[in-house]
Formats: sequence, C-alpha cells, structure tokens
Amino acid sequence: MSEVLKAPLVVEFPFTRSLGPVQSAFLTGLRERVVLGVRTSDGRTLVPPVEYDPVTADELHDLAEVAPTGTVTTWAWNHAPRRGQPLTTPFAWVLVRLDGADTALLHALDAPGPDAVRTGMRVRIRWAPERTGAVTDIACFEPYDGGPAPLTGRTDGHVDPVTGIVAAARLDYTYSPGRAQSAYIAGLADRRTLGERCPSCRKVYVPPRGACPTCGVPTAEQVEVGPRGTVTTFCIVNIKAKNLDIEVPYVYAHIALDGAGLALHGRIGGIPYDQVRMGLRVEPVWTQDARYPDHYRPTGEPDAEYDTYKELL
Repeated sequence: MSEVLKAPLVVEFPFTRSLGPVQSAFLTGLRERVVLGVRTSDGRTLVPPVEYDPVTADELHDLAEVAPTGTVTTWAWNHAPRRGQPLTTPFAWVLVRLDGADTALLHALDAPGPDAVRTGMRVRIRWAPERTGAVTDIACFEPYDGGPAPLTGRTDGHVDPVTGIVAAARLDYTYSPGRAQSAYIAGLADRRTLGERCPSCRKVYVPPRGACPTCGVPTAEQVEVGPRGTVTTFCIVNIKAKNLDIEVPYVYAHIALDGAGLALHGRIGGIPYDQVRMGLRVEPVWTQDARYPDHYRPTGEPDAEYDTYKELL
C-alpha cells in the first residue's frame, strides 16, 4: 500500500470592520475598564450591546454602565485550550450575566478544575494588563465572593474612541488527499497533469475527484491533459496578498488545459496584465524544484475560438 499523503493547511482571512457608535463605545469602555451595555425601550440592558433591539428591531443608542461583577448562568469545561484562546491552561467557558445586565456575556473563567465551577457562582472581570479596545481587554473572569462592584459613572467622553477592529478568522487542519488526488499530485512531481475520465459523460476532471459530480459514478481512467491550455475567463488582482511575493496588478485566470473537461486556476505571466484576454493560449512555467507550475505564459499561438471553450467558462 502506498504512503498516505497529508499536509498541514491554514485558511486565514483577517476581516476588518468599522464600528458604529454603540460598538465603538463598548470597546472603548473596555479599554478604560468600564463595561457598557445598551438600554432598550422596555428597560432591558443588553450586554454585549447591539445596535438594534433583537425583539422590536428599534435602533438602540442609550448606553448604560454595568458592574464588572456578575453571575454564571451556564458553563462548559475546556480541558485542552487551543491556539488563540483566552487562557493556556484548562478553563471554563461561561455565560455571565453582569450585575445590572439582562443578558449574558460569553468569556473564559479561570478555575482550578470543573469541580470549582457551578451555575450561580459569583465572578468578576480580570482585566488585561495592556488594553487596546477589544473584547480581549477582559483577560478572563475569576471567582468572586461579593456583591455588585461600584460603578464608575462613565458612559461617554472617552478620548480617542475605537472606530474599527480586525477579526482574525483562521482554520488550521490537516488535509489528506484520496486516491485520485494522490495520483494527481504524484503526476505534478513529474511535471505531468493527470485527470480522470467519467465512464458515463466522458468528461475529464482536473484535478480528479474520484467520482463524477454530475453522474455520481466513480472515475478510474487516468488521462494526461495539457500541458497547454486556453484562458476561459480571468480577473485582475490589485490588492497584494499577505505573504505572497507577487507584485500587483497581476492576472489570475481559469485555464482549460487541452483535453480537460473543466478549467483550473492559474496565474498568468509573461504578458502585460491589460493584454490578457479570453481565448489566450498559454503554457505552464515551472521553477526549479517546484511541485506545481509557477504561472502560465502565452504560447504565441492564435487565440482559441470562443466555441471551443464556451462550455468551460
């Protein structure tokens, strides 16, 4: 049996968003060790605050301070913290209704073990030593044996309000290709592109998937395609990607390799970006020790007729 292939993969997208007046006040308050909620028309105080009443959809703007102490309403023990979580030692995820609030805030509770956590226990905020205007300004909650902490009386007037945040969305996982893609990857090592033909519709899938998504039948017949192909459609990239050493603007295209039944992705080089066009004939360019083509460049052939690739757009 051949070795099972696997590789660590990371999908990461730092999302930047601007803040309205309510969220701005909440995060700015955390930076100043003040917890703000927002009051609804029927007198409820929502923490974390939202910009619209979830019941009536009314716009909300009446800020109200709540205490940094509260009560656990429910919890779950996290025995193995992961990267980026609030604590590096085992802790409890808790929903805490802060004194003065009518809704609960999700955060971490620093406790020695699950036997030390219970619904109804009193807790208080442990503030981060350095605060920047983010929910992580609350380092965690900690057990507390007392009543509501005094309020500061501050709901506005903070200097240098927080106007935006960056949320780092990231997924780490290990990918293991199946039989079909393992053969495809092995072919690339020899600078060959292998697809698989559906025995029913006869379409050649590149990269192969092990089954035809249209007919639902297994595919096993290997077919070598390319190496040349045709640009079917493309986009011009004007924003430089993090950790990608390619100068903008550049062109990323769908390329239908000769003999393939659908197009794959590839970068177009060797031609000014504003001269790339549908129907352009291209060929792969490999760099030394590369495991896949670095980019595709024009072959110098006449452009392909639209009818020859219109089904591959």
